[in-house]
This record gives sequence, structure tokens and C-alpha cells, in this order.
Amino acid sequence: MLEDHQAAVAHVPAQQSDDRPPRPPEPWPPEYPGGYAVVDVETTGLAREDRIVSAAVYRLTATGEVEDHWYTTVNPRRDPGPTWIHGLTAAMLADAPLFPEIAAEFGERLAGRVLVAHNAVFDWSMIAREFARASLTAPVEQRLCTIALSKALALPLPNFKLETLAAHFGVTQRRAHHALDDARVLAEAFRPSLHRAAARELRLPLLVCRPITEWTESPVAGEGAGPGRTAWRPGWRPARRRPPCPHPNPGRYQPGGRLTQGMRVAFSGDTSVERELLEDQAVDAGLHVATSVSRLTSLLVSNDPEAATAKVARARAYGTPILDEAAFTQLLRDVAPAAPGTGR
Repeated sequence: MLEDHQAAVAHVPAQQSDDRPPRPPEPWPPEYPGGYAVVDVETTGLAREDRIVSAAVYRLTATGEVEDHWYTTVNPRRDPGPTWIHGLTAAMLADAPLFPEIAAEFGERLAGRVLVAHNAVFDWSMIAREFARASLTAPVEQRLCTIALSKALALPLPNFKLETLAAHFGVTQRRAHHALDDARVLAEAFRPSLHRAAARELRLPLLVCRPITEWTESPVAGEGAGPGRTAWRPGWRPARRRPPCPHPNPGRYQPGGRLTQGMRVAFSGDTSVERELLEDQAVDAGLHVATSVSRLTSLLVSNDPEAATAKVARARAYGTPILDEAAFTQLLRDVAPAAPGTGR
């Protein structure tokens, strides 16, 4: 059984499985990364102002073998949030290190490796924000989402929950939502996934990580601040409600052409730039950000156009063009103005 880690950084020697893992396929794809950091973080919530309360990293070789693993709790300096999920109470975290105190060691375990996580955009966003709060830059250049990898492999899964992926590969969960055990489970499920991808010479769904480099904070009145709790608003991006797009929809995007103000753009799946920042860039360019895909949608942005998502399926059914994030970002640099006299 896993130990209860309640305050300090804990170093745990890697446990070896009784069953020898299958040999990696040969030859190994030379373009694959040289190492991975399988990560799980538990947090006070899901919003950008939420904090990490525990983190775990399994370092893996290029072929997915465990090198070591590491775990720590973190004092979030606020209410720990859903204790019924992660099991960490305010009392348990009171003497835990603050994030700046573990940032160097955390960063050392991420450096030079691809960050691997289940729904990686969430873990990466939380990690990047914590490093930025500490006036540091998270040393991660690329990430890999195991949900995206499972889709790329067309694994016969009824859903893409971690427990479902674990069951598919016969991995036993011991303590769900404990960062150390979730990272272990993911590492054990990632290895056979990686081997299957290598055997097929499949292109891994790697995404670029763009760290947050500036962050300022100030207490926010009336948002839950009180004894033992401080609510914070990030200063690098203003909290605001998007106004309605002032331009009419000029219709569908024509591949090879320019975007035009008023076009309805929807987003699906993981993005290297935080989704809301990307949406804000679209709004600032005069586009209408849609939350769903309909016959009126001008364009769908997706880094995984073969993903089995509702938005991708609808886009294909309606004949809506699909562009990846890099192409969309390039088009944002030169958006055509709305036709004269068509504004509201």
C-alpha cells in the first residue's frame, strides 16, 4: 500500500513489477523522444486561480521503462478544495512545502523530457501557472496526452477515463486520485501504448508547450477570501466577459484563403496555447468564437482532425473546414476586415 505523504517531499525507490515487460519493438523509431516524465497533479479546483496540492512524476526511458519516481504534497495557501476527491485536508497540508520550495526539484524531473499526462493540457496548465507564480519558467518543451495517444492507436475503449485505460492494459489502481498512484498507473499504461505506437511507426501526438512567463497576483475581494483562505486573480490575463461579435458571419472559410472578421470559429481538443488565450486572440481579431459546431460554423480548429469527438464528427458531416492550431495562428496574423457597412 502506498504511504500517506502529508508534508514533505518524498523520494520513493521505483518498484519493479513481478512480470517482465515485453521487449520494445525493433528498430525503435529514431525520431521518438529520448525520455518522458509521466505527471499527475491534484489541485484545489479546475480554474486558472486554483493551486496544486500534490504532484508526482515518474521518469521513464525512451522506451518507457521506469527510472525513478517522486511525490510531494504542496501547501496551496488556501482551502484545499475537493478533499473528498484527493483526500488532502488543510491540516494535512499545513506543514507541506510551498511550491517555490519544491520547484527546483520538480523542474529537474521535467527537464529534457516530454511531459506525459492524462488530459495533459490540464496538468501542463496548472504546472506552468505554478512556475510562473514563483517567477520561474517550467522546463518543458513538449507534452503528450495519453487520451490523444489512445485515440491515435484506436484502442477499443468505451471511454477515455484513466481507470478505463488502466483496465484495458491490466493495470491495478490502488488509490484513485492520489497523485503518486495515478502517475504510476499512467506510466504502466503508457509503456504498452508507446510500444504499440513504435511498432506501427506511428507519429506521436506531441504538442509544443509555451510556458507562461509573466504573472502578477492580488487578493480578490468577495471571491471566497476569508480566514485561512486567499482568493487570487491572475494578472497576466484580465478576467472579462467576451462581448458579442460586431460583424455578421461572412460564411465558411475557404481553404487557402484568408479569415474574415465575423467568421464563426470553434475549437476542439488539446491546444499548445491555453484554449482561452487562443480564443481571446480570435476575438481580438474580430472572429466569433462558437462553443459548438453547426451548419453556420466557418471553421473548426483541431490538432487531431481524426479524433472521435462530437465537434469533429459534426464538422465532417457539414463539410466544415478543419485546420490545426499552427495554421490557424498563422491566419490570425492577417484577418480580412468585414465588408464595409455590414457592422452592427
